Amino acid sequence: MKNYHISRHNSFYTVGLSYLKADADLRGKFSLDENGEDKILTEAAELGIDGLLITATCNRTELHGFAQHPFQLIKLLCDHSFGSVEEFQEVGYVYKNYEAIDHLFRVGTGLDSQILGDFEIISQIKKGFARSKEKGLTNPFLERLINSILQASKRIKNETEISSGATSVAFASVQYILETVPDISEKNILLFGTGKIGRNTCENLLKHTENTHITLINRTRDKAEKVGGKFDLLVRDYSDLQAEIRQADILVVATGAQKPTISKSLLHLTKPLLILDLSIPKNVDEDVNALPEVTLVHLDHLSQRTDKTLERRKKYIPQAEMIIDEIKAEFTKWLETRKFAPVIKALKKKLKTLKEEEIDFHSKKLPGFNQEQADIISERIIQKITKQFANHLKDSEVDAEDSLELIQKVFQLEVEKP
Repeated sequence: MKNYHISRHNSFYTVGLSYLKADADLRGKFSLDENGEDKILTEAAELGIDGLLITATCNRTELHGFAQHPFQLIKLLCDHSFGSVEEFQEVGYVYKNYEAIDHLFRVGTGLDSQILGDFEIISQIKKGFARSKEKGLTNPFLERLINSILQASKRIKNETEISSGATSVAFASVQYILETVPDISEKNILLFGTGKIGRNTCENLLKHTENTHITLINRTRDKAEKVGGKFDLLVRDYSDLQAEIRQADILVVATGAQKPTISKSLLHLTKPLLILDLSIPKNVDEDVNALPEVTLVHLDHLSQRTDKTLERRKKYIPQAEMIIDEIKAEFTKWLETRKFAPVIKALKKKLKTLKEEEIDFHSKKLPGFNQEQADIISERIIQKITKQFANHLKDSEVDAEDSLELIQKVFQLEVEKP
């Protein structure tokens, strides 16, 4: 993309891995917490990478940005996660320029999600962009691209029914509970972890189960208090975890830790316990399966379950793709204008210089010369002239390269290099 004057680097890349080829254990190795994301962004800025966005969810980890070579991004990911370059080469992917743009549109609109129509991803993209902006790692290209994806996501959600039914891990987990646990309103439910998935699961449990026996525990109690206060639920200290598990019929784990927080040694059960692990990496150790009272279900299993609305939602994919194509075409049209933006900028600068010279000349020569009025009129003329040139260059029938060369030659422009 060197002709678009966006970055010092020639190409925009997406590097990452997802549920399509990487299982939960491997995705867990490449997962990033907020601290890991901040370290990547800080090092990327030091390396001269710009326009970088990180997309880290339970079903994918991706880096999108401008670099000299995609390996720069791959190495950043591997250096700040537990995954190796060799493992990435087995399951990872690299997209370049327009392929990377296409991919990010599909991810942001829920078409490439583990659960079709999952719109929780868009909030992760917004959050990731805000973090990149804080670190000074955004540019006009990335900002315009993210805004276009947000627009597409909103239209798809409003104009299609692709998001009906179980379209998130939080909802799918509640659907699983409703289908497999009898008398759910009478069961004791313990939610361990009150991050985004935990909060959404809690909200869905209250909405669909009418259960008032829900207890919240988080390592940091004040976070649990905020969620508990919002929904009027019981909150216990982290030190009470083992005792509360013993009382629970259902344990939902969404702690977001890098290592298991629930293991066999923590469980001293006297009745059956259903455990739903909604975390990447897995937060429940596989050794709990050795206990006959335990039924362990991971989010990958929940995501693979076909709910009754899935086939109907698939019918809206073509309509969603049409919306994406329409907005992507607008983005591409804007991108094309970036080719001649430096020339238009240089032209405007040259015209302003000519204007100032003429105003200065006439202000000294003509008595009663109104410099303020002359300045206003001249600025309007400059705006109209540069707009005419810009419109000419946007015309699909015009050879933009020849026109740019001619404009630079006629006006003897000094064009700034990015």
